[in-house]
Amino acid sequence: MPNPSHTVAVIGAGPAGLMAADIISRAGVPVAVYDAMPSVGRKFLLAGIGGMNITHSEALPAFIGRYAPAQDWVADWLADFSPSQLREWIHAQGIETFVGSSGRVFPTDMKAAPLLRSWLSRLRQQGVQLHPRSRWLGWHADGSLRIAQGDTELSIQPSACVLALGGASWARLGSDGQWQSLLASRGVALSPLQAANSGFTCVWSEHLRSQFGGAQLKPLAVHYRDEHGQPHSLQGECVLTEHGIEGSLIYAISRLLRETINRDGQVTIGLDLLPQRTQADIQQRLSKPRGKQSLGKFLRAQLKLDAAKVALLHELSSAEQRQDPATLAALLKHLPLTLTGLRPLDEAISTAGGVQRAALSDDLMLQALPGTFCAGEMLDWEAPTGGYLLTACFASGVRAGNGVLRYLQR
Repeated sequence: MPNPSHTVAVIGAGPAGLMAADIISRAGVPVAVYDAMPSVGRKFLLAGIGGMNITHSEALPAFIGRYAPAQDWVADWLADFSPSQLREWIHAQGIETFVGSSGRVFPTDMKAAPLLRSWLSRLRQQGVQLHPRSRWLGWHADGSLRIAQGDTELSIQPSACVLALGGASWARLGSDGQWQSLLASRGVALSPLQAANSGFTCVWSEHLRSQFGGAQLKPLAVHYRDEHGQPHSLQGECVLTEHGIEGSLIYAISRLLRETINRDGQVTIGLDLLPQRTQADIQQRLSKPRGKQSLGKFLRAQLKLDAAKVALLHELSSAEQRQDPATLAALLKHLPLTLTGLRPLDEAISTAGGVQRAALSDDLMLQALPGTFCAGEMLDWEAPTGGYLLTACFASGVRAGNGVLRYLQR
């Protein structure tokens, strides 16, 4: 039975923080959740715009592999709260889910708001107190928490605390990374925050920027090399931007691309503009007489190559290369694109880096601050889009919440 004098503070009202509050309050321990924003779950709600991708249906070993190089750590959380258990939990909120053609899992209505409303209603029934517009400022000398509410500062001393403050992307939604200096001052080991699931910069001509910024590239395959130099190919979709390239296909390999840029200053990938066709078929079609047709019209007629891909081909090849059918066919299957950097951290979907695993117990309690737990994106892990980010945030909240209960029992 919980000690009636115990109380817990959760700092941050995203999925990880709310899940920790859910676990703790279900055990009968009073929980107060503090969040700097005027309302809770803001980034969660933004993720639901255009379709709330809550998790993924692929087999668990492949699912866990998405978290490399932190896969062993995240696998430990998923042992407590797996993707299938997440779906069961959503169903218990009265929200049905379905599996899309890509294997991604969505609520039936594709929205985040109904799930959040149902969840918050249940949390209130469990006695959880929600305090928006309440910014955590760190600690007083006696270890109590400093909470700013407008012009007033509260001093609270809970039995335990869960920090679930997010990374440093989309700061306007609350994840501003200001917690880094507060934890560093207490001797907590941190890895620098970096952009994850981010767009990359390229050197574009003014014509490509102005005429094709925002154009979708699909279907498309990308050729790249892993950290061991082994070649890989991946098919999907991406978007040309004024500054470079972004989208789910790029996000899937963003960690590898980022680390290569960190090491070498740039990275070159190959774009397959026609993944549904073989190079031999392309060359055979390009060997037909073109007559007076422009190359763009010829490519559209023979290969159904759209205007954005034609523009990209012109951007990344020479006129001489485009004259020879064999060379042109090879380029269409492996068009070299050099990425020169990442877009700013605040534009990224998520962040890498944060509180290092060595700074935490298995229950996600800070070694340097007994009774203080961490969860969610402020931990040093990352994952591609596709439901993997949210699943691990939920699972880390479960791990931290159960860790708090074990700590209070001790």
